[in-house]
Order: sequence, then C-alpha cells, then structure tokens
Amino acid sequence: MSENENNEWLITMLLCFFLGGFGVHSFYQKKTGIGIAQLCLTLFGCGAGWIWALVDFILILIGQYRRGDGTLLSR
Repeated sequence: MSENENNEWLITMLLCFFLGGFGVHSFYQKKTGIGIAQLCLTLFGCGAGWIWALVDFILILIGQYRRGDGTLLSR
C-alpha cells in the first residue's frame, strides 16, 4: 500500500468526522450526487445528513467505504 492511499483514507475519515453532514467527504471521493443529497438533508432535513455521515464514518473505519469509481477505500 502506498503512502498516498493511506493519506487518502485519513483525509476522507477526518473530512467525514468533522464535515460529514455537509457531504464534504463524498465530494472529496468524487461522489457528487451523494454529497449533494447529504448537504440537502443537513440543510433542509433537520440535520438528517449527519446520520448518513455517521454510517459513512463507520464504513470508512471498517474498510467498506467505496470511492466514486466503485473501488474500496482501504487503509
């Protein structure tokens, strides 16, 4: 595993933890549609985007989160 992949995992995890409800980690992974949905849920759905971000955060930690191209984001 390259250092770049490890940095990508760490950056995605931190973005999800701190800004996940706004979909920033999804935009970073080129999942634009999902990022827009998370942003809209947070702004117009009483913060429901944060629940989605929590699920994404858990998926990132256990190694099951997928990038925009469908490949797994690994540690």
